[in-house]
Amino acid sequence: MELRRVEGFINFIKEQGVVGLAVGFILGGAVSKVVSALVTDIINPFIGLGLGAVGDIKSASFSVGSATILYGDMIGVVIDFLVIALVVYFGVKIFRFDKHDKKPVKAK
Repeated sequence: MELRRVEGFINFIKEQGVVGLAVGFILGGAVSKVVSALVTDIINPFIGLGLGAVGDIKSASFSVGSATILYGDMIGVVIDFLVIALVVYFGVKIFRFDKHDKKPVKAK
């Protein structure tokens, strides 16, 4: 009886592409770190210079009364997201990963 459970689990992994999903998560985390470093260390300082925040966009802010609005960090996060989205999009298109997805099985 135990052997059937193990076989069923192995079939589930094969059919659902769990291994590919796990590899995707691991690679996605690695790519995310590389892109975050690119954005934080190279792109954001140039944008920070343009906004008057010398050296780092995260320090860009303005004051309203006694409150300080730190808009630079939000801009940095949005840029980070956009660069990661572009890398993922073009990575999928260049390596044609979208062609490897299983076609959905139609119920009869």
